[in-house]
Amino acid sequence: MIPIRDTKTSHSVAVVTRALIAVNVGVFLIQLAQGEGILRFNYFYGLVPARYTVERIATHFSLAQQAFALLSFMFLHGGFLHLLGNMWSLYIFGDNVEEHLGPIRFLVFYLACGLVSGFTHLLSNPVSNIPTVGASGAIAGVMGGYFLLFPGARILTLLPIVFIPLFFEIPAFVFIGIWFLLQVLNATSGGQSAIAWWAHIGGFVAGMLLVKLSGRMPATGLSQRLKPLTAKRHTDRLQVIRPAGEADDANIYGTLRVTELEARQGATKLVNVPWAFHKRLLRVTIPPGINEGSRLRLKGLGRWTADGHRGDLYLQVVYER
Repeated sequence: MIPIRDTKTSHSVAVVTRALIAVNVGVFLIQLAQGEGILRFNYFYGLVPARYTVERIATHFSLAQQAFALLSFMFLHGGFLHLLGNMWSLYIFGDNVEEHLGPIRFLVFYLACGLVSGFTHLLSNPVSNIPTVGASGAIAGVMGGYFLLFPGARILTLLPIVFIPLFFEIPAFVFIGIWFLLQVLNATSGGQSAIAWWAHIGGFVAGMLLVKLSGRMPATGLSQRLKPLTAKRHTDRLQVIRPAGEADDANIYGTLRVTELEARQGATKLVNVPWAFHKRLLRVTIPPGINEGSRLRLKGLGRWTADGHRGDLYLQVVYER
C-alpha cells in the first residue's frame, strides 16, 4: 500500500514540516558527497548502540559526540528510496499534526519522538555495532499523533495490481493500524533485519503519548502570529470528490475547493472520483476569473441511464477561506 495523500485539509503552510524535509534532503546530499568515506560518516553520525554499551568502543568518542549522534542519526538515510519513503510520509501526515500542535511544539514533538525511537533501538539491540540511520522513528511518532488526532480522516492509497494502479480511500485508523501491526509482527519475528522495527514502535508510542500530553505544554503564541504569513495561497492539487445526486437524475454533483487567488489566476487540479472509478484520476482545469458557485462540467462521468446514455459530473467551485 502506497499512501498518496490524506483527505484532512490543513489551512496553513506547514513551515516546520517543509523545513525538516529540506534539512533531510540537504544532509543526504552531504552523505553522497562523502564518496568512499560514507561508511565512516554514517558510523560517526549514525546511532551505533555499541558506542554506548561497549567500553572499548565508547572510549573513542567524547560525551558531546555521543550526545550529538542521538540527534544526527534521524537526519541520515541509507539511500534515495529510504529518503523518499520517509519524506513522503512526513509530507502526508506532518502538516495536520503541525497545524494542531503549532510550529514550535511540533518541532519539539518530532525531535522527542526521534530520540525515544533511538533509545528504543538502543535498548533492543544494545551491543549492535551497525549504524542505524533514518527519520523513520520520528515520522512514526508523527503517524502515532495523527492516529489519535484524526482517526476519521481517509488516506488515498495506491494498490498496484500487476500493472494496474488501483486507488482506495482507507480510514486513517485502519491504514496506520495495519502499518503499526506490521512493525510489531516484524519486530517480534525473531529474525535478523536491517530495519530498526523497534525504533518505529518506540517512536509511534511516543507520538501517541506526547499528543495526549500536548494540551499541558505551554503555548508560545507563535502560531497565531505566524498565521497571516503561513495561510495557504493554494488548495491541495489532488482532491477527492464524493459526488451525489437524485436517484432519477443521471447527472451527479460535487464540489471543488479553490482559493480566491486560484480562481483569479486559474489552476489545474487532479481529482479522484470514487463514483467514476473507471477513471480513477482526472485532470480538471479551472479557467482564470471563475466565480464562486460556478460549475465545471465533466462530460460522461455521471450515471448510466436505462437507454444506455450517461449523465455528466458537475463540480461546483467553492472558495476555501
